[in-house]
Amino acid sequence: MAEDTGYESVICVKPEVHVYRIPPRATNRGYRAADWKLDEPAWSGRLRITSKGKMAFIKLEDKISGELFAQAPVEQYPGSVVEAVTDSSRYFVVRIEDGNGRHAFIGLGFADRGDSFDFNVALQDHFKWVRQESELAKQEADQSAAPKLDLGFKEGQTIKINIGNIKKKDAPGAAKSRPMGSGLLPPPPGAKGGGLLPPPGAQQPAAPAQPNAATLLDFGSPTPAPAPAPAPAQPSLDLWGDFTTASSSSNKGTVNSGWVQF
Repeated sequence: MAEDTGYESVICVKPEVHVYRIPPRATNRGYRAADWKLDEPAWSGRLRITSKGKMAFIKLEDKISGELFAQAPVEQYPGSVVEAVTDSSRYFVVRIEDGNGRHAFIGLGFADRGDSFDFNVALQDHFKWVRQESELAKQEADQSAAPKLDLGFKEGQTIKINIGNIKKKDAPGAAKSRPMGSGLLPPPPGAKGGGLLPPPGAQQPAAPAQPNAATLLDFGSPTPAPAPAPAPAQPSLDLWGDFTTASSSSNKGTVNSGWVQF
């Protein structure tokens, strides 16, 4: 329902109403339907209430042809255009206009009480909508007139955020360092010493005297091997196990298979 368009909508239709000539009001107490000749209506026909923008129009039309008998433009309800009588809920006083600036007051009555209720509610709902539209338009005008709050950063302006203490988590899937175990296998026979380092913090044991290779591995060379040196003192702790030395009384050219024990 737009105010700036020429579209006219129908908000209520009643197939039968009666129009009465009413006497002038003698006092300010209001109109009474009992003063009218209710059994002699001046006109009977159909009632339509239409709306166009903020205006409502009460139209009295012929039942068959639809010819307009009278019309009452309504700018406000309740108001002076439509007024209820003091002694009944089925009758109203309506001010009609001919479009030339002339107006007259007539009595309007409904045969059914439900029709008079619908007539009253249709006018109330329309002007309730008009008030709501006016309030919304006023709020929009106030908001547009109010200065807008600028929340943007000015040139060179910075902001500092204190996140606090955050513990750094390990990346998922990252391999965790394993402490090196103490149960390492000894080097194979003939491996050079110093191939593996002892664990950190461990005392470096004194390196045992290496036996003469010619004494341990003698494959029957015709050249006689020199006399073996006396066996050195055995260390109290060996990193790779208990090493034994070849016996000086063993025959030449043999290898003691039990010189590495686990």
